[in-house]
Amino acid sequence: MSFPITLHPSGRQFTAAPGETLLDAGLAAGIALPYQCRTGECGTCRATVLSGEITRLPESFGLDAADACLLCRTEAAGPVTIDCAEVDGLPGLPLCKMPVRIVSLEKPTADVAILRLKLPAGQAFAYRAGQYVDVRLRDGTCRSYSLATPPGTGDELELHIRLKPGGTFTGQVFGRLRVRDMLRIEGPFGRFHLDEDSDRPMILLASGTGFAPIKAIVEDMRARGIARPARLYWGGRGAADLYHDALAREWARDLPWLSYVPVLSEPDPDWSGRTGFVHAAVMADHPDLSGHEVYACGAPVMVDAARQDFTTRCGLPEERFFADAFV
Repeated sequence: MSFPITLHPSGRQFTAAPGETLLDAGLAAGIALPYQCRTGECGTCRATVLSGEITRLPESFGLDAADACLLCRTEAAGPVTIDCAEVDGLPGLPLCKMPVRIVSLEKPTADVAILRLKLPAGQAFAYRAGQYVDVRLRDGTCRSYSLATPPGTGDELELHIRLKPGGTFTGQVFGRLRVRDMLRIEGPFGRFHLDEDSDRPMILLASGTGFAPIKAIVEDMRARGIARPARLYWGGRGAADLYHDALAREWARDLPWLSYVPVLSEPDPDWSGRTGFVHAAVMADHPDLSGHEVYACGAPVMVDAARQDFTTRCGLPEERFFADAFV
């Protein structure tokens, strides 16, 4: 039996099966619900339960009201009505599930792996630069990773994966996976992508493997001849964290519209570049961001600090801060 779910104020309905989250059910029905992490940590998919019985799954965000829920961590136990505004969808991008084969596994540093995945012959996978996929191992373990390759460039996808000490998924990526192994992906997911209706100058802000979706956006802009002024700030603790530094410097040389600023918070003595927090470097260079757009990816602490400081201290309108926090 599936339960009817009604959205307020739109009145749209979909059904959710037992054991299926409201977010998964809504997305499967083609409804554009707000979400980001799908793991109960970011709070983006928060909604209010107006009526009905629900089951809440464990989450980390922390809700401050008895009638609040996170769509990604909530299942229906009967008919439910929720107060949740829909967001603009990404037309023409259906969710797909498909097997992929690992064609290369590179480790530029001890804790970063770059996976290249080959799509099945004859199958297309449509997405927007900046979106992510869910990756599932054979044992059912699943995690989300941003696509580092721009769309329309072939039959391979690239993922950047940082080793999480003790992590079940990344432990297998770094310890067991081999070239020619099979994985399964589902997607595309996420609302993080370039606003193509704007010509404002952009700040591209990344920390660690948050560079992956920024890479997709830059390479997509390059392929399509989009030449909006952009400045890329990439932060890490040490130089090794900037594992594609040479590529970013190549972009800065070859693309007149792009400049690159690497920033290290714990540099070696021989480092001659910028130091400190990467979002602070942006503020030092751009005390007035009122005419800019910001695209930020990486650790939640960096993304949250950038959002707060850019909007309250640098005049950035909140609706021009686009983010994908790696939770």
